[in-house]
Amino acid sequence: MLRNFSNTLVFSAFALLLALSSVYSITVGPMNISFWQSIQSLTMATNDLAPHINLVIHDIRLPRTLLCMLVGAILAVCGAVMQGLFRNPLAEPGIIGVSAGASLGGALAIVGFAALGVEFPEFMALMVVPIFAFFGGALTTILVYRLGTSKFGTSVTIMLLAGVAISALSGAAIGYLNFIADDQMLRDLSLWSMGSLAGASWGKISLSATTLLILFWFFYKKAMALNALLLGESEAKHLGIPVQRLKRQLILLTAVGVGVTVSVSGLIGFIGLVIPHLGRMLAGPDHRTLLPLSALLGALLMTAADMVARVAVAPAELPVGIVTAIVGAPFFLYLLFQQKGKFV
Repeated sequence: MLRNFSNTLVFSAFALLLALSSVYSITVGPMNISFWQSIQSLTMATNDLAPHINLVIHDIRLPRTLLCMLVGAILAVCGAVMQGLFRNPLAEPGIIGVSAGASLGGALAIVGFAALGVEFPEFMALMVVPIFAFFGGALTTILVYRLGTSKFGTSVTIMLLAGVAISALSGAAIGYLNFIADDQMLRDLSLWSMGSLAGASWGKISLSATTLLILFWFFYKKAMALNALLLGESEAKHLGIPVQRLKRQLILLTAVGVGVTVSVSGLIGFIGLVIPHLGRMLAGPDHRTLLPLSALLGALLMTAADMVARVAVAPAELPVGIVTAIVGAPFFLYLLFQQKGKFV
């Protein structure tokens, strides 16, 4: 009872903080917009604000903030599932190379279908790039899993080394694509590979929201199975859980989530590493609590990182992937220090 009450307080506090942060995020940018003006524009059908202020809020900053929250939530939930699946807090789409594979798939789509992107930019952004990113992420995930898994269990060391190798290969391939790309392709690839939410649109928001709802619905249905996996694969099998089928389902759906986020915002790392760890510190390892809390914290951290990206080098804009890396890389080193000597 006390634990449930404590979790409710944690959820309520972070939900309120996210709501305030999302409104405040709309005020951040080159144009000076106050907190009260943001509330007026968002809550009142008619207001006395200048038309250009309403335009900036509804067509630029609100879509960006919503996409930011959705991307953060997807990455955090996928990270929580991957850590539960591999039973290690170091497992994260970026660390084990899944994001790199998805990025390579997306980069191939950007360069290979550049002409299609000029004629049909929305179709390119919402269909072609996500599909290529999904297949890139899915193939990488399957490869890493097969390399790291044997009859003795899952080796986190091999997973991390495989992730390093795949990231290096993907980086080399993306470098080659940069070399053969024309000026416009090169600019698109450069901004996209560093992670940016500047190209937010309602189409990308719809794609991300649909993906988050489907992933969260399925992952939450499997929360008890994920809890059983924490005990070990053999124990989960004894409890009647179809472990191999569950693994395939979780791996493919995680690849879908990573593929969508990479396609709409570029490569953004470490959200899936940091957030689930914080969620377990706050509410424990039960995935019925961890998954919704991770979604909430992921949206909050991404919103904060995007605000920092907009003001750090104003009037220019820092890619948000750089901000998350600055936060996440030291945290990863901290986790490595904690896990020293514990690798399987």
